[in-house]
Order: sequence, then C-alpha cells, then structure tokens
Amino acid sequence: MTLKIYGIGTSRAARPLWTALELGVPFEHIAMPYAGGATRTPEFLAINPNGHIPAVVDERPEGRVTVWESMACALYIARVHGRPDGQSITPANPREEAEALRWSFWTVTDLESDALTVLMHRMAMPPDQRKPELADRAESRLKVPLAVLEAHLQAQHAKGEAFLAANRFTVADVCVASVASWIRPAAGLLAQYPVVSGWLHACVERAAHKQARAMK
Repeated sequence: MTLKIYGIGTSRAARPLWTALELGVPFEHIAMPYAGGATRTPEFLAINPNGHIPAVVDERPEGRVTVWESMACALYIARVHGRPDGQSITPANPREEAEALRWSFWTVTDLESDALTVLMHRMAMPPDQRKPELADRAESRLKVPLAVLEAHLQAQHAKGEAFLAANRFTVADVCVASVASWIRPAAGLLAQYPVVSGWLHACVERAAHKQARAMK
C-alpha cells in the first residue's frame, strides 16, 4: 500500500478515513490514539511536528507526500486518489472544487469550536465535568452558521441538488458533516434547521462513515 492514514475513527482522523473508504482507495490504517503519548514519539513527530492526528503519508513514484490537518488530509485524498468523473466524491469541475474548499475552511473557522463545545458538554465528558452554561452559549452562537448552512442547502434543493456541492455526496459533505455531527446532542437546536438535519442524517448514515468511526 502506498497510502497510510494515522489516527483513530473517534478523532478528526475520521475525515480522511471516511474519504478513503468512500473512494474505495486501498490504505494502511495506523491506529494511533491522541492520548497516552503516541503522537509525541520522535517517529511520529518526524511525520507531524505538531504532534496531532490525523496525518497522511503517501508514498508516490515522485517521492513521499506528507499531509496533516484533517480537512487538508480529506481534500488531498479526494483530489489525488479520486476520479473527477461526476460519480465519486471527488469534485468534478471548478464549481464543485470551490464548494469543497470554501465549506471546509468555513467549517474550521465558523463551526468547529462551538460544535466541539456542544459535544463535550452535552455528551462526551463525564456528567460531573460538564458545564451546561458553556454548551448553552455555544448553541446560541451556532445559530448564525447553521442558518447560513440551512440557506445554502435550501438553495441547493431548489436547483435539484441534495448535497453541498452537487446532487451527489462529495468530499465537501464529508468535511462539513464530520463537524456538524458533533451538534447532534443539541437536538432542539438542530430541529430549528430541518434541511440541515435531513442532510446531516443522510451523511452520517452512510456505510463508509460508520466504518470510519469504528476504526480503532
């Protein structure tokens, strides 16, 4: 195998894992947790000096390519290992490429921080460590980006397109849904955005997503 993906499915590594699985790309999964010091060894720091997962190492005829940052990993795999044939999750034209790029960057800047706060303080942390007031404030802030996402998906539906970039699931949906799924513990909030809720359900129910999340 020429492609290696470092990380576990319950981390941001789910994004490149999900992308590769959707594409049917052969890869070696290096199961590396984010806790316990595994990402701080000299061997891993030589791959990602930031000491974070995921990381992707692609052994290519022209030489080794190393990618880190989860969105970059997913976008790289889709672009380099996918086919722009209008059938796969790889963007097939400049418009789809632009959608994948802008929504992925938007997700990191406008959605991820507050979505993670909701996940941690509504579900992931032990009950005695949760701070509901932090989740409340995060949910209030999330109303702005969720309204933006709702409007975009409504416009897509008006054009006969069910997903973010096209009338098919693409890497744009992988990148955004992988973060938007963290908001699911705030069921009341998501209920205010029915188009987002329906789109998100369709994304996370995909077999490749479930397989990626189960990789340990």
